[in-house]
Amino acid sequence: MKILVVLGHQNPKSYNQAIVQTAIDEMKQLGHEVIFHDLYAEGFDPILTQEELDSEKPTDPVVLQHIDETLSADGIMIVHPNWWGQPPAILKGWVDRVLRQGMVYRFTPEGPVGELAGKAALVITTSNTPREVEVGVYGDPLENLWKNVTFALVGLTNFLRRNFESIIMSTPKQRTEWLEEVRSLVRKQFPAG
Repeated sequence: MKILVVLGHQNPKSYNQAIVQTAIDEMKQLGHEVIFHDLYAEGFDPILTQEELDSEKPTDPVVLQHIDETLSADGIMIVHPNWWGQPPAILKGWVDRVLRQGMVYRFTPEGPVGELAGKAALVITTSNTPREVEVGVYGDPLENLWKNVTFALVGLTNFLRRNFESIIMSTPKQRTEWLEEVRSLVRKQFPAG
């Protein structure tokens, strides 16, 4: 399988970075080809301009590369922290610019048709909000955003998400156990061929 991994965290020493590295190591052990983008390290421009929005196809070669990689991947993994019930702005901008109408999905008289049908997605998020508050009070906005609003629209229904919380209160032992769970989640969503 070819797996696209996208990280939306600005700190290269973050736990999100450890999650990504663990996942990539597991993917490679399974024999997968990995395409990795650390949006902050690469300086990805999240701004969708009116000119780009009005164009039939983006002209930015970086955005075109990301679109091509998304369409050619068998699986997509996204890792980011929960900021105000949302991904960081850089990742939202990546969605706006890369998962764009006319390229990754299109509208037909019957409704939207996505180009990512048959692919698998794994989204791993981290937060400091206790799970019972995230679900009971806020309604788990990231689950809805990624599963129903984003990936369902582009045709991807093989979706799995895991949130690790509370990062700020976690112990080294707990974080080590979570990284083992990351390996298991990778094997589940992106099994060896």
